[in-house]
Amino acid sequence: MSNVLLDCFFLKLNVKITLGDIMTDIEISRSSKKLKIKELAKKINIDSDELVLYGDYKGKIKKNIGQDRGKLILVTAISPTPLGEGKTTVSIGLGDALWKLGKKTIIALREPSMGPVFGIKGGATGGGYSQVVPMEDINLHFTGDFHAITAANNLISAAIDNHIYFGNSLDIQKVLFKRCLDVNDRSLRSVDLGGRTDNFTITSASEVMALFCLATSFYDLKEKLLNIVIGIDSKESFIYLKELRIVGSLLALLKDAFYPNLVQTLENTPTIIHGGPFANIAHGCNSIVATKMALSNAEYVVTEAGFGADLGAEKFFDIKCRTGKLSPDCVVLVATLKALKYHGGVKKENIFLENREALIKGFENLDKHYDNLKKFGLGVVVCLNKFENDYAGEIALFEEYCKRKNYNYSISNAYALGSDGAIDLARKILENNDSEFKYLYDINESIDSKINKICKEIYGAKKVIYSEKAKDKIKILEKNKVANLPICVAKTQYSFSDDKNKVGLCKDFEVTVKEVDLYAGAGFITVLLGDIVTMPGLSKTPNYEKIDVINGEIVNLN
Repeated sequence: MSNVLLDCFFLKLNVKITLGDIMTDIEISRSSKKLKIKELAKKINIDSDELVLYGDYKGKIKKNIGQDRGKLILVTAISPTPLGEGKTTVSIGLGDALWKLGKKTIIALREPSMGPVFGIKGGATGGGYSQVVPMEDINLHFTGDFHAITAANNLISAAIDNHIYFGNSLDIQKVLFKRCLDVNDRSLRSVDLGGRTDNFTITSASEVMALFCLATSFYDLKEKLLNIVIGIDSKESFIYLKELRIVGSLLALLKDAFYPNLVQTLENTPTIIHGGPFANIAHGCNSIVATKMALSNAEYVVTEAGFGADLGAEKFFDIKCRTGKLSPDCVVLVATLKALKYHGGVKKENIFLENREALIKGFENLDKHYDNLKKFGLGVVVCLNKFENDYAGEIALFEEYCKRKNYNYSISNAYALGSDGAIDLARKILENNDSEFKYLYDINESIDSKINKICKEIYGAKKVIYSEKAKDKIKILEKNKVANLPICVAKTQYSFSDDKNKVGLCKDFEVTVKEVDLYAGAGFITVLLGDIVTMPGLSKTPNYEKIDVINGEIVNLN
């Protein structure tokens, strides 16, 4: 671990230390004083008989969801770098700070996928002194939710092929449902299934994950499973999962997974972690049942949506909030100096070098995200997530810019200082009274109209081009009368465009809709832009090369 924690140790422990004493994220996690899960649950009015225990520090909540009474705060970000910008770290620090200010707060996050854990980004439990624990458990198998979702998804695929093998009485001419796996494996982008070529998706992009997170109750989960479109017949009519008589078995696999998971931060703030769709290729939000459980048991709920606001936040508003009848109260827009410089034209390997000219250029990206969020009628707090190697002059330049633009802003140092580093951000949230939430589009608009509104108003594209395959898919959707659904765009997270190399604020660009998929069970239409794929690949030097088990303990899982 780098010197970022020195100040934290001086402040929190008031002792003199050497560099050799500095702890890694995983060591900080293990050294924390955790509350037993039953004691933690009491803080948010959950009784012990409303818990399913997974050891001393993890549990699933069986409690019935009450009425929403808390305020909902969304944490999103500007367009990221490949290194990540720390939304989770900011979310955790903000939740801890709100609790420190006397507000009963629950943090609601997504479960990490093992794809990024072993790939390039690493874990998703925060870092430094702004973490959720136990971090190894959460980043790996946790309570088995991902495994249950993967198993249910692939049982559906097995049942479809089994039905075709034994006569195909449903007249399935084309299978529309994909197998999945919770690893990055580019070899599975095209597989021979003995008669047809198909592809896997990563579990985070599967339809079962999507509908699992968008179901408002266990009964609704059943209805969504029944409405999965598994294929198309010779008359171009959809065939639904209900025809396979498999839903009872799927519910048996998902029953325990559907209970939200309760854990805690290093400062013992209750945290509900449940569901894990990616935001670049899925809808990027934790489960509705987890968010509503939090809202019915807290004054403030801090949640996040993946990647930049053009992806995660837009889908949070237009898909999750619409489905769950949620009304957010405020948005935190996270920025980092490295991301601003990256979108100011600096190459990834140079973003930690001082470059005020690139920083100024990168403010265009911040402005576009800010303006987009204001279209949803919400108050926005811009938050600089401070890193140890940030230059004081660049921080001052950021503050000057925010003041000039009249942005409500804060600087978070929660990574090094925990809640103390996010107190100012928490106070800015408590002061916010500027929200009249609204959607970007009407659900009954045409598919083309909804796609154009997202691509032109949020991304800034001048034109949307459709492949012939996409046009044919849209015609089939309209023929089957399923066009009145929200749109989930799958595209690169690194650019407003569909080209990851076009960083910053793109202008005069076109986007290409290459594919359209119906997720009828989840209740949205997925649109693939550019070269995006739903099964990521591993990098040249993946994280799995660093992770090990020494003397019975996992190391380098950061």
